[in-house]
Amino acid sequence: MRRSRALCYNDIMNLPNQLTLARCVLAGVFVALMSIPSLASLAAAYVVFTAAAITDHYDGKLARRYGMVSNFGKLMDPLADKVLMVAAFIMMRDLPELWVPGWAVVVILAREFLVTGARALVAADGVVLGANTYGKAKTVFQMVYVFVFLALAILWRAALTWHADAAGLQSVAGPILQWISMAAISIVALYTAFSGAQFAWVNWQALRTAGGEHSA
Repeated sequence: MRRSRALCYNDIMNLPNQLTLARCVLAGVFVALMSIPSLASLAAAYVVFTAAAITDHYDGKLARRYGMVSNFGKLMDPLADKVLMVAAFIMMRDLPELWVPGWAVVVILAREFLVTGARALVAADGVVLGANTYGKAKTVFQMVYVFVFLALAILWRAALTWHADAAGLQSVAGPILQWISMAAISIVALYTAFSGAQFAWVNWQALRTAGGEHSA
């Protein structure tokens, strides 16, 4: 029994899974920094998000290269992605430089919660549903949006801070950035919804079987 528990602990605490858990911690740090209304904290939050994204790249890569793929990692890796991305979109809604409509965040949240719930449902039967190509592409699109528009928000805030005619600059270029942000997040939200529908379609048999067994 002790050996079994030791193996389970070693399986969970291998390097790829440590990186996955670190991403969850970094998501909390990111939220804390984004809650501070200053240019410096916003820039620091960007650095933290970048570090978290790096862990997302390397945890799966290391797990496959060194044969450390585990059920814990298959479940926690996409969950850690969701925690990070949901935190980013919720916090970016408070940035006046950007326009992140509520419906887009709701669509993204709904997809992530539904997929996570579906994974938990089938996991009770010993089935692990990892992220597929569409789900991974969805995460990439979401991260690209955050990388690009959080950087633009930082640069824009810096420009308004140091520009001699901040009010004039804001009135001319401010709405353009907001509309581009709105268009981009709308595309991301629609693809997120599509990836969720594709996940349900591909795994429908496993989901139907699990649902039937638990409702009986």
